[in-house]
Amino acid sequence: MVAQYRGGGRSSVTPAAMAAEAPLTGLAWAAVPEAAPAGWTAITVTVEGATANLGKGFGHKSGGYLCVSTGGAQAAPGSVVTDVQVLSDRSPQPPGYTRIPEFPEPRTGVSRKKRVYVKLEPRDVAETGVFEVKLSSKGRAVPGHTKIGDLGNFTVWCKKGPVSPPAPPPVPRPRPLSAALRQLSLQPPASEPRSPPRAAQSQSLYDAANIYGPSALDGIPFALHPKFEPKLSSGSNALLADVNVKSLAEIEKEYNYAFVIERTAAARLPPSIS
Repeated sequence: MVAQYRGGGRSSVTPAAMAAEAPLTGLAWAAVPEAAPAGWTAITVTVEGATANLGKGFGHKSGGYLCVSTGGAQAAPGSVVTDVQVLSDRSPQPPGYTRIPEFPEPRTGVSRKKRVYVKLEPRDVAETGVFEVKLSSKGRAVPGHTKIGDLGNFTVWCKKGPVSPPAPPPVPRPRPLSAALRQLSLQPPASEPRSPPRAAQSQSLYDAANIYGPSALDGIPFALHPKFEPKLSSGSNALLADVNVKSLAEIEKEYNYAFVIERTAAARLPPSIS
């Protein structure tokens, strides 16, 4: 439903068109529809199609209009309207509620017989919010809406619903690598199985503690050199005939070295400075 302002030729969208998007973030007075700042929408017609001018006696000689916000214009950033109350000027302000603002700023000495209060809560903790506000003539029921109270010759209705948490920011999708960049990447392709680390593989195959593990001679057949075959045929002692066995004393005598030169060099005193 489009609300037409007949006086200035201005059209505005009622909250019904925005109810499916987000709950209201504010409710305010406007002396005329043009007084509503950016981000606010004036309710200029009732559900019957009549002009929704709340009449004289509400602080403005030409009457006044209710206006709502569903976007960036908020009394408290990040908050939504969770409840609305219409009270007389003699009733105390309910705790947790805020009196709605007025556009332009209210003049000194001006009072209203009825005051409108809203309850604002952060969207991430609010369970129920106000999604729509409508005006009707007195005695008219508006299905699906809750009666708030009377303002002049009109009745204020609101529609409530569950508040969904704000949508998370979009996560950018990873861009696929080109063939040239994939060749420069140190990571193996996803389809190629990774081979075990070489150190771990060597340790598992050639562990010194595992005497039965594989060795470099596995699979090589044993064969004796042809020059040793005659000795092998004559007996096992023939193989040891050419082996010279030395005792420990003979080995120490053969490789004895007294280190005389090294000891003489170490015993020399450095030249003195005269």
